[in-house]
Amino acid sequence: MARCTKEKALETRERILDAAEDVFDARGVSKTSLADVAAAAGLTRGAIYWHFTNKADLFEAMCQRVRQPMQTVIEATADINTSDPLGQLHAAGMYVMRQTVANPHHRKVFTIMFHKCEIVDADDPILIQRQQWLDHGQLNLERILANAQARGQVPADLDLRLAALMLHVTFDGLLHLWLFAPESFDLIADAEKILAASINCLRSNSGLHCRPG
Repeated sequence: MARCTKEKALETRERILDAAEDVFDARGVSKTSLADVAAAAGLTRGAIYWHFTNKADLFEAMCQRVRQPMQTVIEATADINTSDPLGQLHAAGMYVMRQTVANPHHRKVFTIMFHKCEIVDADDPILIQRQQWLDHGQLNLERILANAQARGQVPADLDLRLAALMLHVTFDGLLHLWLFAPESFDLIADAEKILAASINCLRSNSGLHCRPG
């Protein structure tokens, strides 16, 4: 009985997350209430509150369901024992791109994050969450590049912060543009070349090197 109850709770949680994806995508985050999500899921608002404290908690869980597998790949790439950091970085980037194209959950959540979060309050928990994700992503890129530097894959004087920022902007920019206009370019084919070019740029572009003094 306990196992059935736990499985039922997990099924209900997944049902709520699916509904949240649909409603956030259709209406935008700021215009969606937990009552809207409950109605879309065919549940009471009390059932939503049994699983999630508030809308920010639900938003975090929805994003985490998609982000966790990707985060596992990125964290493995950032591990100091990775023997080919730049090769792994390119592979990890392409993994995310392919998931975005092929997996409806990934695509919908990224669309919500990039285009359906109309947040203007600086204290909004969802905005704070996104800022924390941004900082974490930048830190992981710097860790990967530091490992690449230690293994001689990039120059010793590479400005890790600046190089990581360039890669971050390139990666997010590709996703942002494609999700806005998927017909405008082939995300897989074009990202493959652009990410490779950006990584290769780290080896030769003097503008990304630390300046003496």
